[in-house]
Amino acid sequence: MLVLSAPVWLAIALAIKLDDGGPVFYRQERWGRDQLRIQVLKFRTMVAHSDREFGVRQATADDRRVTRVGRLLRATGLDELPQILNILSGDMSFVGPRALATNERSPAGIPIHYEDTAGFARRLQVRPGLTGLATIYLPKDAASALKFRVDLLYVSRLSLWLDLRLVALSFWISFRGKWETRTNKL
Repeated sequence: MLVLSAPVWLAIALAIKLDDGGPVFYRQERWGRDQLRIQVLKFRTMVAHSDREFGVRQATADDRRVTRVGRLLRATGLDELPQILNILSGDMSFVGPRALATNERSPAGIPIHYEDTAGFARRLQVRPGLTGLATIYLPKDAASALKFRVDLLYVSRLSLWLDLRLVALSFWISFRGKWETRTNKL
């Protein structure tokens, strides 16, 4: 998988460097299986040092922090490609609940303490995934609480058939370039 995608990685790295000269990769601490903290790797889609300047926050529609190349990467889901390394290391799975940032803030700047949310431990009984129920059926800027509930639904309905369906839908959405323009499907 890494060998086949290597040319895509090189093209993306070059595009990011040419766009603003900043770092190619973005690393973030997130919640993993059994409440362990993991480091997730992605292609950088926002201005360099965004977390330091603005705090860890979900991107919103027309977010000023997202770069020109970042818009394309986010629309196609290619920003997530480096998470294949997280999957190979065993920190993540192809399908599962989203890996939540450990120090995320709400759009108003208020810290989000996922670990205090009911069902947090249950949600992390499985590895976080590259794609999942909330990833497919909710827009990226959906409220964190809603994403959390949908991820708990995934954990309660876990099956090979559901995983295969979510992977197929992920490829379809990526192919169409519609990750950033989707509306709530639930």
